Amino acid sequence: MKIDPDAAGMDGGRLARIDEHLRTRYLEPGKIAGCQVVVARHGAVAHASSLGERDRERARRLTDDTIWRIYSMTKPVTGVALLTLYERGLFQLDDPVHRFLPGWRGLRVRERTEEGERRLVEPRRPMRVRDLMMHTSGLGYTPDNEDLTVDMLGRAPGDRFGKGATLETLVDRLAEVPLRFHPGTHWLYSWSTDVCARLVEVLSGQRFDDYLRTTIFEPLGMVDTGFRVPDDRIDRFAACYTRDAGKRLVLQDDPLDSRYRRQMSFLSGGGGLVATTADYLRFCLMLLNGGELDGVRVLGRKTVELMAANHLPGGGELAGFALPGGYGEVGFAGMGFGLTVAVGLGPVATGVVGSPGEYMWGGAASTLFWIDPVEDLVVVFMTQLIPSRTFNFRGQLKTLVYPAIVD
Repeated sequence: MKIDPDAAGMDGGRLARIDEHLRTRYLEPGKIAGCQVVVARHGAVAHASSLGERDRERARRLTDDTIWRIYSMTKPVTGVALLTLYERGLFQLDDPVHRFLPGWRGLRVRERTEEGERRLVEPRRPMRVRDLMMHTSGLGYTPDNEDLTVDMLGRAPGDRFGKGATLETLVDRLAEVPLRFHPGTHWLYSWSTDVCARLVEVLSGQRFDDYLRTTIFEPLGMVDTGFRVPDDRIDRFAACYTRDAGKRLVLQDDPLDSRYRRQMSFLSGGGGLVATTADYLRFCLMLLNGGELDGVRVLGRKTVELMAANHLPGGGELAGFALPGGYGEVGFAGMGFGLTVAVGLGPVATGVVGSPGEYMWGGAASTLFWIDPVEDLVVVFMTQLIPSRTFNFRGQLKTLVYPAIVD
């Protein structure tokens, strides 16, 4: 891709600090195998770099077309897909979920009495579509609807429900499990976005992967994004790593025998996609441009504004709304939440340089993005290290990117 920091209103010399930082702090000490970062502003790419190796075991260098597991960065893609159906008038945000999933009409909430006993009660109000898009549904993130745990990160979601599981299987299973809390009363990272993917299927009449391909990927030219890596592209697929007790990198998923080589029946809207940095940049630029890119419109401008607004009651922040013990890819302090994206409430609230109204998310393998409409800025970072909470890449990148703005 063409790099032009001047057209982006940024200082190329200051942006070079990004690569120096990543090399000296992470690549040379062996904390990660490789990474990519791209910074775009005013429609121009200000900085792009591919550093280190995509496959350490085979000494394969990173290339610009490396394919990454983006895990939960799938969630905003699912959100956009569902909002395209919103724009067709097929649902309202406050519609009860059981209108589209009749098996959910009898959902119950698990409560604990003052005596410490558990009981099941009716929800104070029905779960709404908005709740699913915000993780305020009452769902958790295991088959038993409990909290997300580190050992689950990076596992195939469908594996938890048996061979051949689908989004429909997930919805049927969750219909049998009590909610953790009354919808709308707390925030908890959950299966909610996978249920959103099932809603896409129900509302569109198409399988989820087909709808994403025809509505988002093909129109935007996201040629390497999908739920599997074809054999003719497997040599571009990055290896994924974790760390052992001695903080040494350990291979977690070998690209040559990865599950991503197979067509999966469970099309996870919460974490199933792979993509290149260039593909995900196009997705982010579409959002930054108000739903349009290169003459192709995916969403209307006002719908993107709706997606990126803070929907927490009273304009609150996750720190005061998240269920104790829960987890979020961007932390809770200074963060609101929109429709499948976190929304920054400003640098004073977050304690990190940035702008009010920037929106973002990340993935289990330490991938991340953010979109800053105030500065007309997009940043995408890719690496493959599980879990994502290992290093604060987002905070460090923000301190490196924003000082390079010169216009």
